[in-house]
Amino acid sequence: MTSTRIVEVRAGILKKNDELARALRLRFEASGVYVVNLVSSPGTGKTALLERTMRELIADGARVACLVGDLETDNDAVRLARSGATVRQINTHGRCHLEAEMLESFLDGWDLATLDYLFIENVGNLVCPSSYDLGEASRVVLLSVTEGEDKPLKYPVIFNSADMAVITKMDLAAPCDFDPEAAHAAIQSVRPGMQIIEVSSKSGAGMQSWLTALASGRRRATAAYHGA
Repeated sequence: MTSTRIVEVRAGILKKNDELARALRLRFEASGVYVVNLVSSPGTGKTALLERTMRELIADGARVACLVGDLETDNDAVRLARSGATVRQINTHGRCHLEAEMLESFLDGWDLATLDYLFIENVGNLVCPSSYDLGEASRVVLLSVTEGEDKPLKYPVIFNSADMAVITKMDLAAPCDFDPEAAHAAIQSVRPGMQIIEVSSKSGAGMQSWLTALASGRRRATAAYHGA
């Protein structure tokens, strides 16, 4: 296949995805569910953060569900179901990202109006997910202290396309000689003004700030749905 043909095919795939994502976004907005897409590289602690987040939201009375992307296994979905949330697994069978068409097919039978939050755990990858809109209200990119402070500089597109950054595994910051100020500076150099939250799913540090940010995002999205 020539390079011109490859570009044309990719442009066609992205156009179809964008059209489906726009339809999904309208569906989410009409249902009043706040959809958050979490993206990160593998091993960032995305599943641990989601499990604790959903458990605490449910304890506070919120109605929560999750779609989990994974290449082949359902290990993360099984783990997340322990939170009490409704969870569905999407296996991509080699694709390094979720697409709007995948979400659409896995939403069948769900009454979205009965949910307050729908989380999407994307496939662990910091490249491909940046190109695929899933109709989410908010995209959150995770960076763990074990990855180093310069990750945003290496993967600027995903950080620039996100609405918020969460630095995870802060309980390991000291043993890893992680410099939070350098990480903040790297994120801000790519995406000036981006909100950054530091959390530890293990100790619970920063969880209240994260939950408050989610609640604020949901209120803003709901107000926008109703034109307030």
